[in-house]
Amino acid sequence: MRVNLLYDFYSSLLTAKQRECLELYYQYDLSLAEIAENIGISRQGVHDLLKRSVKSLEKIEEKLGFAEKFQDQERELKRLRRILNENVLPARERNEALSILDKLME
Repeated sequence: MRVNLLYDFYSSLLTAKQRECLELYYQYDLSLAEIAENIGISRQGVHDLLKRSVKSLEKIEEKLGFAEKFQDQERELKRLRRILNENVLPARERNEALSILDKLME
């Protein structure tokens, strides 16, 4: 899941071959041998390309941190929803806050 999250944020910073390899492996669940056949390199080449691509994504995340910030915001929004569902606020304000929260979580 982490690689897919990082891919969603940073795929445009990878080469076309890296993107293709990551998609085939993580999204389409192809084996290394199947990917090697599709893109015309060895199985070991696919393995190395995947490893380098994931390492690149991790380095980018380390520098930019967008995926971590996104996950933190998502956790806080869920926490806010739990708090709002406790019926502490008057119904009208609570419903308005929940509506805003739903828009933010889309």
